[in-house]
Amino acid sequence: MIYTLIPVYNELENLPELAKTLFGALANKDVTFVFVDDGSSDGTPDKIKELWQGKNVHVLQNPGNQGPGYSFNSGFNFILDELKAKPQDMVITFEGDNTSDITILPIMVDLYNHGFNLILASPYAQGGGFDETNFVRKLTSFTANLLLRLWFDVKVLTLSSFYRIYSVQLLTDIRNKYGVLIKEKGFISKVEILVKAIRIKAKIIEVPMTLHSKKRKGKSKMKVMKTMMSYLRFFLKPGL
Repeated sequence: MIYTLIPVYNELENLPELAKTLFGALANKDVTFVFVDDGSSDGTPDKIKELWQGKNVHVLQNPGNQGPGYSFNSGFNFILDELKAKPQDMVITFEGDNTSDITILPIMVDLYNHGFNLILASPYAQGGGFDETNFVRKLTSFTANLLLRLWFDVKVLTLSSFYRIYSVQLLTDIRNKYGVLIKEKGFISKVEILVKAIRIKAKIIEVPMTLHSKKRKGKSKMKVMKTMMSYLRFFLKPGL
């Protein structure tokens, strides 16, 4: 079984293309789609239900705008507890704005089937890159990733990408070890769960990806200064 987990916030314009892309990539697969809406005001939840009509889809709604970390944590727990996912099942997490490179998904799934339990899509891996990202955002992302790798002594090149495959067994092991999958509410949440996975010896591999910013309609939801402050607070914490 494949579960997709996609946090969304005011993605009405991006949903038609997202539906087309995912339906094509996951055709003839046993898929359950899980969306977590983070307080959208543009009709995103209703549009999901319209576009995914007839599919196995669940739309969770946060109490207001809580952040992607909150959305991922509630989505993961819903898959584990309410949907009763099996240890061998996979959870694929995507951006909701069409920036995830769907063409590499078959490679990621193949690596999963060869025993890796956390597969990361990486614009920083050899062969990856950005199709259109302004210099400030690129520099911010590069610097944050570099500092985090040095601080936590990890070899992974991309620490904060949403686009990943997790095994349900790995998610269960992380929750059992730490009591909670994700505490952080913001974008730093993806670093948090990755560091936890590394510390319990997850089998991790990265796949080169081009981040397709050109495909996004509307602005990115990430606030650079707010995200940088959350990274700083994360550095200063005594532990996860």
